[in-house]
Amino acid sequence: MALTLPSRYLTPDDLVEMFELPSVETVYQWRRKRTGPRGFRVGRHLRFDPDDVRAWVDSLRGEVAA
Repeated sequence: MALTLPSRYLTPDDLVEMFELPSVETVYQWRRKRTGPRGFRVGRHLRFDPDDVRAWVDSLRGEVAA
């Protein structure tokens, strides 16, 4: 499956939709556990760079192949 990412910064809701997650709380759990893609805050809003999300997905694929 080729993951096509938008060229804008992504929201937690975007990740929920893209990865068919149960809820946005999953994204926040990843952040607390430092297991998800790298994110950053803009004021009180959490955002993700599409390149960081792609790198995270690629790293997961590498773990499966290893």
